[in-house]
Amino acid sequence: MQVSARNALKATVKKVVDGAVNAEVILEIAPGVEVTAIITKASADKLQLTEGKEAYAIIKSSDVMVAVN
Repeated sequence: MQVSARNALKATVKKVVDGAVNAEVILEIAPGVEVTAIITKASADKLQLTEGKEAYAIIKSSDVMVAVN
């Protein structure tokens, strides 16, 4: 896999919740550390996302926000 994004986190698919158009994909980066993505159902099907499958969370730096209390 070659990707230009520098923020790629190796993960395991924890859960996929299919909707009519989109799918919610929960990726576990480490025990207790999760990232959730909303992708099209067609993309989830094409990637054959299933629980336990290895995947990557690829984060585009222009779309990440940071907050503090």
